[in-house]
Amino acid sequence: MTPILRRLHALPSALFALALVVISYLALSPAPPQAADLGWDKLNHFSAFGTLVLLGGLAWPAGLGRLAWALLGYGGLIEILQTQVPGRSAEWADLLADGIGILLGLALTLVLRRLAGRVRR
Repeated sequence: MTPILRRLHALPSALFALALVVISYLALSPAPPQAADLGWDKLNHFSAFGTLVLLGGLAWPAGLGRLAWALLGYGGLIEILQTQVPGRSAEWADLLADGIGILLGLALTLVLRRLAGRVRR
């Protein structure tokens, strides 16, 4: 594999790691920046976890199911940790929004894989 291909192959995992750090910061900071707010808290959760599944599915295609379960656990952990952050609280509805985002991310990842398979043929 050429150096350029190696770098391109590593891009999804690097983007996943970056997204995980940013989402963790936004979820666990007492006053997240308003620029990161999509206008509805549940949409923030939904889009964050959908993005994580999509990037993770590109980085580790064979582990998509494990990734989805791990991200749902991560969402639960965030909710528990938010009880310790001033000005933040835990909500079951947030975890539900995380789960819906994960399901949509899984569906989108599978559709993109199918489309990519058709393009290659």
